[in-house]
Amino acid sequence: QGRILEKTGLCSQITFGRYVRQGRKLGVDPKLFIQDRQFNKVPVRVYQPKATSDGRRRGIIFFHGGGWVFGSLDTYEKVCRYLSRESESVVVSVQYRLAPEHKYPAAYEDCLNATIHFMKNIEHYGVDPANVIVCGDSAGGNLAAAVSQTLAGRSDLPKLRAQILIYPGLQALDFNLPSYHQNRGVPLLFRERAAFFALQYLNGDALHMQEVLEGSHIPPEMRLKYRKWWVSPDNIPDKFKVRGVKPLRPTDFIAEVYETVKRFCEPNLCPLLAEDAIVQQLPESFILTCEYDVLRDDGLLYKKRLEDNGVRVTWYHLEDGFHGVISLYDYCGFSFPAGKRGLDSVVNFLKGL
Repeated sequence: QGRILEKTGLCSQITFGRYVRQGRKLGVDPKLFIQDRQFNKVPVRVYQPKATSDGRRRGIIFFHGGGWVFGSLDTYEKVCRYLSRESESVVVSVQYRLAPEHKYPAAYEDCLNATIHFMKNIEHYGVDPANVIVCGDSAGGNLAAAVSQTLAGRSDLPKLRAQILIYPGLQALDFNLPSYHQNRGVPLLFRERAAFFALQYLNGDALHMQEVLEGSHIPPEMRLKYRKWWVSPDNIPDKFKVRGVKPLRPTDFIAEVYETVKRFCEPNLCPLLAEDAIVQQLPESFILTCEYDVLRDDGLLYKKRLEDNGVRVTWYHLEDGFHGVISLYDYCGFSFPAGKRGLDSVVNFLKGL
């Protein structure tokens, strides 16, 4: 439908997608104080439990998913309310600027600035400065990982207590990892759309999408470097390769394409590529992956990188999960049990911190 509207000139696919993804306005929550604020000019929504607390609460800074292109405070209202109520935490949901209107690094900068503002003004929200967590799903998981890496080296702010990455997208070098082919046509994220969203975030368009999918956008020597250490099927457990995977050889390198996408190699955009010296400083981590998700292997590879660098990781894998299932745990009368289990696994991790 979006393509039809785009061809007829009525509106773009992205505009149509944003329209159909609008969140329903929810009524008053009897257990939460909810207010919209601005953190360093970034719109946020703050959720605070009404119940009294014996001490300071934990604080969760939440970055929504949507491929850097979709999503809003309203679309993740139900998820944020659930996290705040069930974990008895203060939750700050961040409305970062969206692509393609605002290209990289706009979303990353908004998330970083909102997080820093919160940490510098934490006493206003009754939050323990030693118990602040960044959390996000999909593109939001990418942003949470990038913010966590940036803050790891800061000495002027409290250290993050943890990072929670829910089916995160963490690299754009290799769209031919096993999960990208096993789940290439599985909703809610097709393989082609994963590349489309990454390009929209980086450049504000989807030019050269086919070359990126085929692997023509990375120089051979750079591909060899990253494949040797980090972005390689060899670092994915064999049990995840049994569903018909045929290794594909990258097509020939195209220098002109690389020139347009070379910032894919920046860790603030692709956190899987951060150096070990940064990864070693990261806080305790929770990673959720779904079996039927093109981004599954991004999460598995980052899990290994963190563990290899001495970071404690709690991993939760939804064998029956698909991309986006968390936000569908209770959607318009439909309930996906995997989504509820995934959300509860996050709550249990939070309660154990």
